[in-house]
Amino acid sequence: MISIDQELCKGCNLCVEFCPVGVYEKSDKTNKKGIHIPEPLHEDKCTKCGLCTLLCPDQAIIIDL
Repeated sequence: MISIDQELCKGCNLCVEFCPVGVYEKSDKTNKKGIHIPEPLHEDKCTKCGLCTLLCPDQAIIIDL
């Protein structure tokens, strides 16, 4: 399971751009700050490589192994 902490995410979309299997997509959902939070819409494709967690500058992504 992939979870994104909406309060930590600043909407940089690095996870969207660099996920090698395309798990994340840009979203219309916003957090309290009005920032569009990416969504792991294709979680079934996730290989749990951890690249998104390494690239996230805010450590907002958690992947349950």
